[in-house]
Order: sequence, then C-alpha cells, then structure tokens
Amino acid sequence: MAVKEKNSNYRMYLVAFTMFVMAVFIIIKLNNILWVEGDYYRKLAKERTVKNFTIPANKGNVYSSDGSLLATSIPEYTIRFDALSPTKENFNENIKALSDSLSIMFGKSTGHYQAELQKARANKNRYYLIARKLSYTDYMRIKSFPLFNKGAYKGGIIVEQKTVREHPIGLIAQRTIGYERSNSDGKGLEFAFRQYINGENGHRMMQKIAKSQWKPINDNNELEPQDGYDIISTIDVYIQDIAHHALLKQLEYYEADHGCVVVMETVTGEIKAISNLGRAKDGSYYETQNYAVAETQEPGSTFKIMDLIALLDDKKVDTSKVYDTRGGVIEFYKKKVRDSKKGGYGKISLARGFEVSSNTVVVQAVYDAYKDNPKQFVDRINSYGLNKPLGLQLIGEGKPIIPQPGTKSWSGTTLPWMAFGYNLAMTPLQTLTLYNAVANNGVMVKPLFVKEIKEWNKTIIKYDTEIINPKIASDEALSQVRAILENVVKRGTGAKLYSKDFSMAGKTGTAQVNYRDKSKLFYSSSFAGYFPATNPKYSCIVVVHKPNVSAGYYGVDVAGPVFKRIAQKIYTDSPPTNHIKDFDGKINITEKSYNAYYKQVQSNTSSVPNVKGMNGMDAVALLETLGAKVNVIGIGKVKNQSVKAGEKIKKNQIITLELS
Repeated sequence: MAVKEKNSNYRMYLVAFTMFVMAVFIIIKLNNILWVEGDYYRKLAKERTVKNFTIPANKGNVYSSDGSLLATSIPEYTIRFDALSPTKENFNENIKALSDSLSIMFGKSTGHYQAELQKARANKNRYYLIARKLSYTDYMRIKSFPLFNKGAYKGGIIVEQKTVREHPIGLIAQRTIGYERSNSDGKGLEFAFRQYINGENGHRMMQKIAKSQWKPINDNNELEPQDGYDIISTIDVYIQDIAHHALLKQLEYYEADHGCVVVMETVTGEIKAISNLGRAKDGSYYETQNYAVAETQEPGSTFKIMDLIALLDDKKVDTSKVYDTRGGVIEFYKKKVRDSKKGGYGKISLARGFEVSSNTVVVQAVYDAYKDNPKQFVDRINSYGLNKPLGLQLIGEGKPIIPQPGTKSWSGTTLPWMAFGYNLAMTPLQTLTLYNAVANNGVMVKPLFVKEIKEWNKTIIKYDTEIINPKIASDEALSQVRAILENVVKRGTGAKLYSKDFSMAGKTGTAQVNYRDKSKLFYSSSFAGYFPATNPKYSCIVVVHKPNVSAGYYGVDVAGPVFKRIAQKIYTDSPPTNHIKDFDGKINITEKSYNAYYKQVQSNTSSVPNVKGMNGMDAVALLETLGAKVNVIGIGKVKNQSVKAGEKIKKNQIITLELS
C-alpha cells in the first residue's frame, strides 16, 4: 500500500513538474515575443494590414519634329465606395445628393444609385464599384460630389489610378517610338531614353480592408510621382505617313515577308520617317522588328557605290575605261560572277557598267585595282566607320560584317565578292548613311532620331548633328559619283522611275539571300538614293525581303516605286511653309509661325481662323481656346475645316478638321 502511494505521489510530482516547466517555457516565450521579438511581429502584423503601394509616374510625351503627339501617358481612374466608412448621419444626409450627381454623370436613375449604395452599406461592402476608366477631369468631378468630397475615411471614396500609354497616330512608326512594356529587345526611343522619359515613381500607404482589397490611408500620396521628360523626335508625321503607306502598298502587292524604309534629312542626318513592316499569318502587315536598324544582310548592288567612290578617289581608273563583260560571266578561283542580263553587255565603260549594274564590270575594276593591296580598299570602308555600329541613339543596332585582310575570314574570292555586295553585311541604315554622305557633299553624319529632351518649354538636353567623317572623298570624285547615280535613274537600271517633273539619283539592288542553299534562296530588293538630284534635301533607302518572284523581284520594280512615291509626294504635296494666315485664309502658316498667329487669333476672338496647313494639335488648341468644340479626322496637318474662316464663332460650335 505504501509503495502504491509512493508511486502515486511520484507521478503527481512528475505531472506538476512538467506543468511547471511548460508554464515557465510559456512565460519565457511570451516575454520573448513581447520584448525581444515584439517589434518584428508588430511590423509583420502591420505589413499584412498596411502596405506601401507604388504609384507609377507619368511617362513623358514623345513628339514629332513638327509638334504632333506620337506617344503620351494618360491616367485612368477607378472609383469605389467603402460603404462602412461614413457615419450613419453622414451617409443618410448625403446619399440622395450623391445619387443625383452620379445619375447626371453616368445616366442611370437617382433611384438606382440610391438603392445600390444602401444595399452596399447593408451588406457591409467596403469595395463597391462606382466607375472604371475615368479621365482626370471626370475623376476631379466625381471627387467633388456630396459625401465623396469628405475624403476617404469620412466620405468612403476609394480612388485607384493607373497610367496607360496612347499613340495618337496609331501604329505608324510604333516600333521606333517604342511600347509601354519594357521593350527588352531595345528597338524603341522609349526604351533607349527611359532614364529621362520614365520619371520617378511615387507611393502611398494603403490599408487592407478585405481579401485583395486595399484602401488608401490618406487622401494624399506619401510621395508624389515625378513625371518624365518629353522627347522631341526628328520624325515628321507628314513624311512618315507617306513612307508607311508607300511601303505597305508594295509589300501587299508582292506578298513580301517584310520590308523597311528610311527617309533622312541630308544635311542634319535627322530621320524624318522610318517604317518597318512584317507579315502576319493572316497576311496583314504591322510593325514587328526594327529591320532598318537591327537587320544586317548582304546589301548586293547598292554597295557598288563604295567601289565607285574608292576607284575614283584613289585615281585607280577613269569612268570612261572600257571593260569586256565576257558574255556576262567571269571566274575567280573556279567561282563565277554573273551579270543579271544573259550574255552580258559586251564592251562598256565603267560608268555605263555601274548604270546598268554590271557585276562583271564592277568586279573587274575593283579586283584589278586592289588585288595587290586589298587593305587600301577595306581601310576606306573602315575610315567611314562602316565596319562597326554607328552608335545610334536607339539600342539594338546590328553589327556590320566587313572582312579584313590577313584574318581567317579573308580568301582569294573575298575582294571580288565584296565588289558586288556579297561576303559582307550591313544594316539598311548603315548603307543609307553612306549614300547620304554622297548627297551631303562628302560630309558623313550620324543618323539622328531625337533632337531634344524637354521639361515643358525648358530644354534639358539638345542633340546636335554629329559628323562621322568630314570628307569621304574629293569633290572631283563625288561630282562624278553623283552624275552616275543620276544617270542610273535617267537611263540605267532605275529608268522606270525617271520623271521629268522631279529629279532623283540612286542605285537599285537585287540580292540573293541564302544563295548557298538553293532550296531556301530568296531575293532582297532594294533602292538607295536621294532627291532632288541637285542640292539634295533627303536621302532614302527601301528594302523589301522575299517578294513573290512570280510578281517580280528586281529592285527597280519592288523597292523603286516606294522611293519614287515618297519623292513625288514630298515634291508635289508638301504644305507651303514660313507664312502666316490671315482670317480670310489668303496666306499659309506652319509651326514656325504658330506663336505669331496665336497672338493674332487672340486679338480677334469672334471669327473662325483659317487653320489649313497647321499641325492638327496646334489647330485644336487654337479653336478650343476660342470656345469651339473640335472633331478631328485623320492625322498630320489640317487639310480641310468644316466651318469657313471668317465666320462668326458660336458657343460650343463643333468644327470638324480633316487631317492628312
């Protein structure tokens, strides 16, 4: 009996001791949580109920050189209602007035909104949706409504903001302008200039009110976002529109895989238009890759301009020297070079050989002149900077491939094959830079996409024309090259493009792509040149990949018409410049005289001004300032206006502007 009692007491002591130890452990743990880890758990609890949300900054705008808006950030607002935040007294006093305001703004009846808001409060709904996708103006309006004007806690208004990127001119030049996403392929201005255009994000503290539902703690942000700077590009909307549609028309007709066109201002190097269109599965075309900037390829006959410059500037040969085309076929190390014309051209001069794009003539001329010193020929290419990327403002420029003598890439056939545009690779924009230098009296300038970075009217950074090579050849050599390029259009391979109404100069190109594998062979058709032929204003290159050979594939047929269309439209349809309009419309206006004209309009606010020829955005600003409502059709400059100049302005009058 005593043993049993002893065992029983032992068990009781053991249980008591165990409970004591557990109690001590619990006390220690509680003290540890309270004093040692208290800050951590309090912070964790706060993080689960209060969170710092990022408020994206508005990106800066992207403008064309003529002031048209190419890309802009627009804030969108979603308004919700925390039905439990207002006191019962505030809710009852303001629900009728709030419902009236919502009814006027959104069109549904006052009774509908009153019933919905009362239902939300009865159901303890702290996240009731009022409206989505509101503009800033609508947001400010709804924020002033009864009850909502008391703020987040007293009025229950919940405001969610996001920023969307809009392109007012549509998809034209979208690949060059860039996209809202990170644009990791690096082909757009928005990505290349992101450090300026993106701005600095802000933030605001929000409290969790339900699963995945957060409400701002304060009416104002803890840190306001700082908007990005604006970019003033070199793109001219008028020329861009011409280039885009001229290229699109040819791609559709020839059912080509993809193509590009670039228009450069000769003296400044400013890119006035750039279009890159690729074919989708459904046969439509859209901006896919920036082929003009990134795609390297064997240029074919457009590279022959380098041969002509070198031969004439190094005084290796005269343009009148005669070569035998040898039936259209010559051979180097058992590999044949052929002319496109079967049977060749007989015996013709170097100048004529270039005009008709004779491979046999040009290759013989280059090989005879430089076979003993190919480095002299290649060093000229290197001196122009064409053996490396140009260092564009855009990211993602293709790297050219220029074989160098003495390296593994050099062989006995390298020099003759380079002479007619093979065994090397360049981007279309690199090729255009060379042609532009010929047009620019030998001054090679770097292509320019952005002129300024601005904060409102304040210039932050200005980009001036950058010279790559001050003189690529002598004036004598350049004069001869320009004369031959003009003759290419007058009586050579580009004769189909000739027009007595406006002059052009350039070179056709028809390159075989994948020629080493005949089963995958296709053609790349191109035309590079400038216009007018005398005192050139613009240079231009057009490249079309993989046209349907049943419709044609020669450069003059596929790429040439795009070049001609651009030159023709700019010659014949360009809006008059450097004048100010009167209200009767007798004189024309451009963006340069906009400020003067604006002052003139302000002095006569009773009559409709003549805005024909103005940028669409400028015209809208003027007319709205005078109290009119403006409906815009199209893009670019004003072609027609629905209300004639000089008529009396009526309040809220709608004026339709047709742009082109």
